[in-house]
Amino acid sequence: MEFSIKNQAPEQLKTDCLVLGIYENGVLPAAAKAVDKAGKQAISQAIKRGDFSGKSGSTLLLANVAGVTAARLLLVGLGKQDELNERTYRSAVTAALKAVLDTGSSDVTLTLTELSVKQYDAAWHLRQAASLAGDALYRFDKLKSKKEAAPKLKKIAFTSPDSSAAAALKEGSAIAAGQALMKDLANLPANYCTPTYLAKQAQVLGKEAGLKVDILEKADMKKLGMGSLLSVAQGSVEPPKFIVFKYNGGAKSEKPIVLVGKGITFDTGGISLKPGADMDEMKYDMSGAASVFGTLKAAAQMKLPLNIIGIIAATENMPSGSAVKPGDVVTSMSGQTIEILNTDAEGRLILCDALTYAERFDPEVVVDIATLTGACVVALGNVASGLLANDDALAAELLAAGQQSHDRAWQLPLWDDYQELLKSPFADMANIGGRWGGTITAACFLARFTKKFKWAHLDIAGTSYRGNATKGSTGRPVPLLTQFLLNRAQAKKPAKAVKTAPVAPVTKKAATPRPAARSRKA
Repeated sequence: MEFSIKNQAPEQLKTDCLVLGIYENGVLPAAAKAVDKAGKQAISQAIKRGDFSGKSGSTLLLANVAGVTAARLLLVGLGKQDELNERTYRSAVTAALKAVLDTGSSDVTLTLTELSVKQYDAAWHLRQAASLAGDALYRFDKLKSKKEAAPKLKKIAFTSPDSSAAAALKEGSAIAAGQALMKDLANLPANYCTPTYLAKQAQVLGKEAGLKVDILEKADMKKLGMGSLLSVAQGSVEPPKFIVFKYNGGAKSEKPIVLVGKGITFDTGGISLKPGADMDEMKYDMSGAASVFGTLKAAAQMKLPLNIIGIIAATENMPSGSAVKPGDVVTSMSGQTIEILNTDAEGRLILCDALTYAERFDPEVVVDIATLTGACVVALGNVASGLLANDDALAAELLAAGQQSHDRAWQLPLWDDYQELLKSPFADMANIGGRWGGTITAACFLARFTKKFKWAHLDIAGTSYRGNATKGSTGRPVPLLTQFLLNRAQAKKPAKAVKTAPVAPVTKKAATPRPAARSRKA
């Protein structure tokens, strides 16, 4: 898809389809007013006839409007003017793109990016629109014998008078590309997307994006003492892979940001076998790993001035004669021992060794991303990702990035009180803490391996994919993670010097003597 910025008068824009936002009660934003005037009130007349209400997400297509260069006008409802927010803005952009795809348009120009959503700048409007465009155009038909008809839409232009428009569009395009990569990997079935396949795709991404990629094999993991990770892998004939990305965009002396992704390419639950219903969705249990792929692609495309390490522990979790059993005790890379009470709580068993491995990079911060617990879906549904952290400032950064990107997270407590639930009579800890507070106790388990650095955990079990009729990867939390990195990169930029007018010299007068200050009593 080709993205661009256009700044001509809207009525003079040459395009197959010009998208105009309209508020309820016939209130027209500036772009719609200009087009309505040039088009002899064609928009106003449609509203008066009752053809268009302006309700949020509603659309109306007008063709061949005299006085307007565009072949079609697509009116999109924005709802009430004083209620325009990030949700209704995103809804309008999505509705517009869906309606355009149903036309024969090969190019479209959206004026929605000129709207003003409270608390958000012009760059936000463009990043959101580009990301939503990528989402609307995404198709996954790689495994179908008959491919879906490709969308006729090839070019999307946005209008914005802001000087930062080009940079913001580049960022939005990169986020969309990162989300598409995550979706491609996560949507593949497990007989295609094996740990070996992920390792090969890592090397492909490395060549495309200029990343250094290291692949650790099973023998390497044994030498490092990754007994916890290998216990999960031992039931599968597919060999595990440990993938390390290195993106060096910052100074050599700068500590890296480390992203750790859970890469269970298929999760049967192991000996603690899952129910058969919807088990096919367990191909999405590597969504954390896929999000690391997508985020690194976006970061490299934007050439962020940061050092970033991506770590992915990839394996299947299968039941077999060699599979780990409930009650087995394993030794992690950190030397801590773990009693495995439930083999379906395997994500934390591979992540704990990955987090220990992250220590060698002397990280600035570490963020792990995992479809870790069903309890998180019960608690937060499919709207917000769960967030837990051992550093409040890092948690605040991620929460803010989630709000900015509309890829939101919600923080849960990581109190020591919950650590009591992980006690084991036979090992340093158990891998589960019982029925209650499952998302928190899973994070408490991981926290035992993160004492040497600032760390945050994103539980994306409810947000990274959809089930049922709309089954598929959502591409989350690539927007959140990318915005987090963007904010870090922006914080590094020196403040611009403010030019001030020369000040006329002031003639000094003799200072008037002041009375001596009185001392105050304590």
